[in-house]
Amino acid sequence: MSRISTISGRGVYIAGNDIDTDRIIPARFLKCVTFDELGPSLFYDERFDGDGNSRQHVLDESRYDGAEVLIADSNFGCGSSREHAPQAIQKFGFKAIIAGSYAEIFHGNSTTLGIPCAVMSDEDRARLASLIESDPTIEVLIDLDSMKVTCANNSFDITMKASTREAFLQGSYDPLNALLERSDDVRITARRLGYRAG
Repeated sequence: MSRISTISGRGVYIAGNDIDTDRIIPARFLKCVTFDELGPSLFYDERFDGDGNSRQHVLDESRYDGAEVLIADSNFGCGSSREHAPQAIQKFGFKAIIAGSYAEIFHGNSTTLGIPCAVMSDEDRARLASLIESDPTIEVLIDLDSMKVTCANNSFDITMKASTREAFLQGSYDPLNALLERSDDVRITARRLGYRAG
């Protein structure tokens, strides 16, 4: 795993508290064979009507094409604990999220994927969203060392659980990857404990 200390990219703001995982990725898309297929289905029912016609959602505005920092409001990712939600966000192209707060399981699933979930105050987030609205080409820089977000010569404070921040800075945010990297130790321990295959 690579160390993650800074994330930068253009931003897009999706307004609304309590955006749940069913809105992020509707349940009918969970039948996919691989997570790679999920990107186009992000916020599908909010982006398209029943006939597949655009609802003019902010994610489909050309001025936000290629945005990599998702800005949201409070309790983002609430509802069911589907891992598909952060997978869809990542496969759509987002590298980080800034919100007022997160549902705990969504936060954990995002962290494991290497998606930092920064917390920013309502006032600062409104200011950041306004800056992006006025100029979608400006870059948002998230610095996990200083716990600051910089955008258009403005600096905003962010917070994050200390253990999560440390995991990103040390490159130890994915426990499965850490286990695979120590597969030799796992096999040695399994032999010592007398486990039997089959």
